[in-house]
Amino acid sequence: MSLIATDKKRVVIGLGQTGMACARYLFARGQAFFACDTRDNPPAADQFRREFPGVPLYCGPLDAELLCQAAEILLSPGVAQADPAIRQAVAQGVRLSGDIDLFCQQAKAPIVAITGSNAKSTVTSLVGEMAEAAGVNVRVGGNLGTPVLDLLDDSAELYVLELSSFQLETTNDLRAAAATVLNISPDHLDRYDSMQGYHAAKHRIFRGCSCAVTNRDDALTQPLVATGTKMRSFGLSKPDLNQFGLIGHQGGTWLARGLEPLLDVREMKIRGSHNQANALAALALGEAVGLPMAPMLEALKTFAGLKHRCQWVASKCGAEWYNDTKGTNVGATLAALNGLGATLEGEEKIILIAGGVGKGQTFDELDAPMGRFGRELVLIGEDAPKLAAEITSVPHRFATSMDEAVALANSIAGPGDIVLLSPACASFDMFSGYPARGEAFVSAVEELPCD
Repeated sequence: MSLIATDKKRVVIGLGQTGMACARYLFARGQAFFACDTRDNPPAADQFRREFPGVPLYCGPLDAELLCQAAEILLSPGVAQADPAIRQAVAQGVRLSGDIDLFCQQAKAPIVAITGSNAKSTVTSLVGEMAEAAGVNVRVGGNLGTPVLDLLDDSAELYVLELSSFQLETTNDLRAAAATVLNISPDHLDRYDSMQGYHAAKHRIFRGCSCAVTNRDDALTQPLVATGTKMRSFGLSKPDLNQFGLIGHQGGTWLARGLEPLLDVREMKIRGSHNQANALAALALGEAVGLPMAPMLEALKTFAGLKHRCQWVASKCGAEWYNDTKGTNVGATLAALNGLGATLEGEEKIILIAGGVGKGQTFDELDAPMGRFGRELVLIGEDAPKLAAEITSVPHRFATSMDEAVALANSIAGPGDIVLLSPACASFDMFSGYPARGEAFVSAVEELPCD
C-alpha cells in the first residue's frame, strides 16, 4: 500500500502492543507516518518492517530534530513524556497524543472508562460481563488485553476500557459516557515527580464525561467536573438515595442502591470487602450507561474474578492459598489484606508473601493491617529488606526463590490460615512479569508435600 502524501505526518513512538496497533490503524487508512523506538533492536522491529513496507523506522535514542518533522506524536504508554527529545518537539508545537484519542475519533458507541491504582482490571471485566448478560454487543480492552484501536467495530454497542495513568497522560478527547477513578494510592513514583502528577494523570479520565462515578471511601477520587455532569458514588457505607453501598438485610450484608437491597454478598463468588466495592463500582457504571439491574446482578453471581487478582488457588496443607501477583503496589496489597482479613475467623491469620521492585514506594501502610490480620511475612526480591524495615508488627523471613517462599509459608501456616501472594512490588528483578510470578506461585503450591 502506498502512503498518501500529507503535511500532517505522524510519528509513532514505541513498538509495543500500543505502538503496533497505532501503526496498523494508520497504515490501513493510508495515512503518512514513521516510527521510532528508544531501543537499538526492539523485538518487534522485523515484524514492523514486514507489515509496513516503506514506512521508516528509527531505533535508538530519540532525535528531537526528527520528531519536529511530525505534526503529531502518538506516544506509547511505556515511553515517558519527560524524554528531552519529546519535550523539545512539544515545545516547538508538535501535538502530543496517543491511541485513545485516535480511538475516540472513530468510536461510534458509548464508552465506559475505568482507571484507579487498583482493581481496574476486575471492574472492567465485570462491567463487560454485565453488558454481555444484558445482551449488549460489548467490546472490552485497553490497558487490559486488546489495544483499543483493535477493538474498533461499527457493530459495537458499548466499549468498556481500562485505562492506565500512562495512557491518560496523552488522552485529550475521551468524553466517556461514564468514567471512574476507583481509588488512588502511591504508584509509579519512579515515573511521576509527585503524587500530584500521578493524581492529575488519573483525573484526565473525567474530561468531558457524561457521568462521573466516585468512591465515597477515597476523597482522592472526587473530580472537578463541569456543572451539570451526572454523579454516582459507591462505597462500603450505607448509601444515600440513588447511590451504591452496603446495608444489613435479612441477617446478612447486601449490595444496595439507596435503601433498596440488591444482592446478598454471600451469593457472589468473589470474596472480601474489596470485591464488594468492585461490585458496587461496576453496578454504578452499568446503571450510568443504561444496563438493566437484573442481568447485572446475575453476572455478579457467576463472576469468579480474574486470574492473578486475589485468585483462589487451593485448599492445601490445611491453609487457603491466594494468588494476587497483580498486586504490584501498596494499595493493591492493602486492599487484599483488608478484604481477605475480614473473612478470617477465630485464630486464623494471613501469611503474606511480598517483595520485588518497589518503584520508589514506602511500605509502612502495610504495618497496621499485618498487625491486625497477619501471622508472618515471607519476603522476596530486591526490596525485601525495605519491607522488613517498614513492616515491624509481625515477624519476617527472607526467601531467595518462589519455591522457598511457598515452603516457608507452609511451615508457618496454621489451620484455616490464608497464604497470600500479594507482593506490593513489580516483578522484574526475578520474573519476566507478574503473570510468570503468579504461575511460579501456583506451581509451587501444587507441588507442596502435605503430611
